[in-house]
Amino acid sequence: MSSQSTSQLSPQQPHQLSPQSWQYRELNAKNPGLDYLSDALIELVEQGYPVVAGSADLQYSNGLNRFSAAYPERYIAFGISEQNMVSAAAGMATSGVMPFVATFASFLGLLCCEQIRMDIAYSALPVRLIGHHTGISLGFYGTSHHATEDIGTMRSIADLAVISPADGNELKAAIKASAHYDKPIYFRIGRGRDPVVYESEPEFEFGKAKIHQLGSDLNIIACGMTVYESLAAAKLLQQQGLSVGVINMASIKPIDAEAILQAAAASSRMMTVEEHNVLGGLGAAVAEVISEHGYAGKLKRHGIYDEYSLIAPPTHLYHHYRLDSEGIKDVALEFLNQS
Repeated sequence: MSSQSTSQLSPQQPHQLSPQSWQYRELNAKNPGLDYLSDALIELVEQGYPVVAGSADLQYSNGLNRFSAAYPERYIAFGISEQNMVSAAAGMATSGVMPFVATFASFLGLLCCEQIRMDIAYSALPVRLIGHHTGISLGFYGTSHHATEDIGTMRSIADLAVISPADGNELKAAIKASAHYDKPIYFRIGRGRDPVVYESEPEFEFGKAKIHQLGSDLNIIACGMTVYESLAAAKLLQQQGLSVGVINMASIKPIDAEAILQAAAASSRMMTVEEHNVLGGLGAAVAEVISEHGYAGKLKRHGIYDEYSLIAPPTHLYHHYRLDSEGIKDVALEFLNQS
């Protein structure tokens, strides 16, 4: 072996990370929205609930590292074995504990669909499934990691609730409310950088929407990260003299049919906004309700228009798909100007 090749195999000096390098844990520590899940679980433990939590190698992506530090005996690191994690959660639920398991929504809502359907929902086990980084929020990770079909998949499974909180405080309220809900739940949450909609924990009830206001020209029904953007878009439209309402439909299933019908009675045009395929998601759920009750107005479903999402930073994707406030405003104006 030459001296040159020998030097190439010699032990290398410890690698010094550049200040500009992407340090995953440090970046996640700056995502305040990641604290709410662990904080809610810690509160439930302190109140005496038999909470256990687990994640598929992503405790720093969903904030469960806080819970694991507080209660290491109640946390299970499953590694990259999402389907096994879901089946194990079903087993734990049969033993009297209250399992919460989390991974990327693209894996949980799609890869684990069979285990969720048969091991959890069919068996009527009260497992809480946390699908995080929903929609297009994983940006550069690409289409394989984007979750734009999970609402449609999960809401088609019998006896499985589907909840999409608007921000961290609503997530915390929903997690705590789940302690009194005896059916399995799929929580659809973001990446921890969602703007604040509620300054404190709002009241949360399964099957109930939050009506921010009702408009006579247009009513927008949104869920998840699009609630904040829809409220901002409504303000822009109101500045143009339009009467626009916004409803936060965090409880996609069970859905609040009464709130939808209130919005339908108030205006002849309705619009749904979601970070999801327009097929099978929130828009489809709203369409089902109003069609069954004979709504004579028009509905616009706004989201990802049945395509595989692009790869880019999340903020760029939100702008491209017109899911930011300006985009939602423009889509609404186009819809209102249709004959």
